[in-house]
Amino acid sequence: MTKFSLSIALILIISTLTSVAQERDWVPADTEFYEPVPPVVEARGGFMEPPSDAIVLFDGTDFSAWESSRGGDVRWSLEDGAMTVTPRTGSIVTKDSFGSIQLYLEWRSPEVVLGDGQGRGNSGVFLQGRYEVQVLDSYNNETYVNGMAGSVYKQYVPLANPAVPPGEWQTYNIIFEAPEFDEDGELLEPAYITVIWNGVLVQNRVEVQGPTEYIGLPSYEAHGDGVISLQDHGNLVSFRNIWVRKLDESPVWDNNYPTE
Repeated sequence: MTKFSLSIALILIISTLTSVAQERDWVPADTEFYEPVPPVVEARGGFMEPPSDAIVLFDGTDFSAWESSRGGDVRWSLEDGAMTVTPRTGSIVTKDSFGSIQLYLEWRSPEVVLGDGQGRGNSGVFLQGRYEVQVLDSYNNETYVNGMAGSVYKQYVPLANPAVPPGEWQTYNIIFEAPEFDEDGELLEPAYITVIWNGVLVQNRVEVQGPTEYIGLPSYEAHGDGVISLQDHGNLVSFRNIWVRKLDESPVWDNNYPTE
């Protein structure tokens, strides 16, 4: 299946879901689907050091930029330059809030495989605390495709699956364009997400339908800037080398070329 036909299929699936009557009792499986399955590609690239204008959120030495989502200090483990989820201690969030950003991080699922599907190397990256790019061990691991690694969770399937074996480091380079609301809280512009996974483009500026929902359909509510969150889903997922660039502060190129 080509990228074009894959995109069309995803649009049709999303349209079908959004056309379903809102007055109903939703269950998680209503928004899970297993086709089309992204093609597997081999990739080992994409590792990056922070550029000069980056804000370093984690350099492997401490949790100074983070706190527990439950309040107080982070209770994850820190060893060999990486942080690892301590199950049932809660997700972690940045102390600062952000708008539109470029976010880079490296992550690793456990080398020892326990469980399958959504129970295997599961975590997530939440932009503004609301919009999730899924983290999952997707190497020879069948699950619903809008919940595999590289997905905008339960909204967009990745264009490809460049997963590496469990225990190896992987990279996400995420471009997040924050939604815009008017003074009355009405949506002016939705959020957009681009994801490059292990050097492979897997989300090409997809229009986010709203905050991530496990059950039911997403819908926007007005908000301002928000935190970046890394999820405690009960699996020993590790992270390292996390940095961010604020795109709201980047100079705007208006494409007005000189005529003379």
